[in-house]
Amino acid sequence: MPINLGFIFLMVIFIFRDSFIITVCVSLGQMTDLIYTEKELVQSLREYIKAEESKLASVKSWAKKLDALTRVSTSDPEGYLAHPVNAYKLMKRLNTEWSELESLVLQNPSDGFISNMSIHRQYFPDEEDETGAAKALMRLQDTYQLDSEAFSRGKLPGMHSSAVLTVDDCFDMGKTAYNDADYYHAVLWMQQSLRQLDDGEEAVVSKADILDYLSYSVYQMGDLPRAIELTRRLVAIDSTHQRAGGNLRYFEKLLFKQLQELNQSYQPASEEPIQLGTYSRPKDHLPEREAYEALCRGEGLQMTEARRSHLFCRYHDGRRNPRLLLKPLKEEDEWDSPHIVRYLDILSDEEIEKIKELAKPRLARATVRDPKTGVLTTANYRVSKSAWLEAEDDPVIERVNQRIEDITGLTVDTAELLQVANYGVGGQYEPHYDFSRKDEPDAFKRLGTGNRVATFLNYMSDVEAGGATVFPDFGAAIWPRKGTAVFWYNLFRSGEGDYRTRHAACPVLVGSKWVSNKWIHERGQEFRRPCGLTEVD
Repeated sequence: MPINLGFIFLMVIFIFRDSFIITVCVSLGQMTDLIYTEKELVQSLREYIKAEESKLASVKSWAKKLDALTRVSTSDPEGYLAHPVNAYKLMKRLNTEWSELESLVLQNPSDGFISNMSIHRQYFPDEEDETGAAKALMRLQDTYQLDSEAFSRGKLPGMHSSAVLTVDDCFDMGKTAYNDADYYHAVLWMQQSLRQLDDGEEAVVSKADILDYLSYSVYQMGDLPRAIELTRRLVAIDSTHQRAGGNLRYFEKLLFKQLQELNQSYQPASEEPIQLGTYSRPKDHLPEREAYEALCRGEGLQMTEARRSHLFCRYHDGRRNPRLLLKPLKEEDEWDSPHIVRYLDILSDEEIEKIKELAKPRLARATVRDPKTGVLTTANYRVSKSAWLEAEDDPVIERVNQRIEDITGLTVDTAELLQVANYGVGGQYEPHYDFSRKDEPDAFKRLGTGNRVATFLNYMSDVEAGGATVFPDFGAAIWPRKGTAVFWYNLFRSGEGDYRTRHAACPVLVGSKWVSNKWIHERGQEFRRPCGLTEVD
């Protein structure tokens, strides 16, 4: 719950950590399974209700019969018992029939439903998953500059949905942010919760609770006049609130002190409602955050007409590779320098489905290689599920590997396994390099195959909104197109890293993004891609 500011005079605690935002990813494929699990549980629930109704009907029947009997017997107890049959039936009822009724009442039709729940519970998302899903919405909100109202009403770019967030949903979103000391998002979602409550929407959470969180979050954003106004509203609703009075006195004292120091007069809080843009989003670890997110929205693209005139499309036969001579590939330039190309019709629908089928049982939280140890580990800036597939897993994988070698002219014998990744809603990979830099020489030491010389990225799905691959350094955005692939070199011919290739996978706003990639390494390329004469050849 919000902090009592009376204690701030005694103690102030600051907590810093590298992984400030804990993000959990559940792939869309796995979430699809949860949909069917929920459907099965609903059917089990219906069966339970039917059993309870049947039980209740039997109990009601007993009650009706016994009610009629007791009305007669209690009207003249002695006369009733004077008849020997009535005396016998009373003994029988109390000894036998009431015991049967007791057994009926003690029957528990919920056993089947509870058993079914217990079986499926192991696959249920946990609290961390729910928190991750909430933070995914906030990530989308930031990247695509969507206000809380749009999300709450299901109004996303290009689609309108019946999926809405209630007052309590918005409150829980704000509370998730608040508990992570993310007061920027706490303000946006608590304000939306308050707005919907003021509009007459029913809710479990009280207005006092919303104002409690909102006023303190606004104070943390540095807006004392509005924090005071919100706290006064809270006091008016609940004058006995354990924190409100102390917080109000503290806010007023702090504002008075600030106005004295600045020699300014008091200005009442703005009457404009809090919305996206009212407060500035705090800076984080990513220096190119604004440029990266703008590219994700399709803004800030540096594709000029002059540059476009240098881009071409052509047929590509892999330097007269026998497997491509009869059916050369369609190749399109996506960017001139560094040279990025897209290949069309790389994977068939059948191959894509087979790769996804092989990957789904193995999907796990995607990892990155620790630059210091070379060990794969999870990171909060990469949110997706991935699996690694070997050529021995299926002829399709062997065929795809061979195709990549034929197209690029580079050996895949020293390449990493084919990595398949599924980005669900909010899934992303923030700006990163595929190659290891000079300050992390041991990143691929364990592999013994040198640095990542090139990246071959297959798009295995279309994405309804979001999910672009962007290059913030030179302002390029490449949008997923099912069955196509993009290719670029991470290293110059000299072996030096091309730092322009820092790229990112934008969050998926609507839909599901499936990709597979092959990271090709230096070893074995000595005669396939000879060294250049200068550092940047």
